[in-house]
Amino acid sequence: MPDLQRTTLDPPNAPKPLGAYSHAVKVSAGSLLYIAGQVGVDADGELAGQDVVAQTRQVFQNLGHVLAKAGATFSNVVEFTTYLVGRSSIQPFIDTRTELFPGLYPGGDYPPNTLLVIAGLVQEEFLVEIKAVAALP
Repeated sequence: MPDLQRTTLDPPNAPKPLGAYSHAVKVSAGSLLYIAGQVGVDADGELAGQDVVAQTRQVFQNLGHVLAKAGATFSNVVEFTTYLVGRSSIQPFIDTRTELFPGLYPGGDYPPNTLLVIAGLVQEEFLVEIKAVAALP
């Protein structure tokens, strides 16, 4: 697969991102991969745990599986949309993402992320859902 041209954009006159994300990413790609929202359920249909940390870890594993099936990696991701149930989920999510991202993005070149705090997801026990868009060469 040819290299993907992916450039993150953080203008100096814009506010500094509040976390592990960039304001924008510019890509030239052959096609786009839209990944449905992933929740903290493993391949056997079992919930990874009752807490945000365990579910966040599983969500990123699930995203990685989908990316791999498409011949892509996290470096192809150009946008995340994150849904968290309740304000109390924010800090555990951010802490877990901060722990995972150096392995997923060794250069610190993070894609944009929109984080929404919501009342609930499709099943009451789900606390995190993340959807993604990836650019494929």
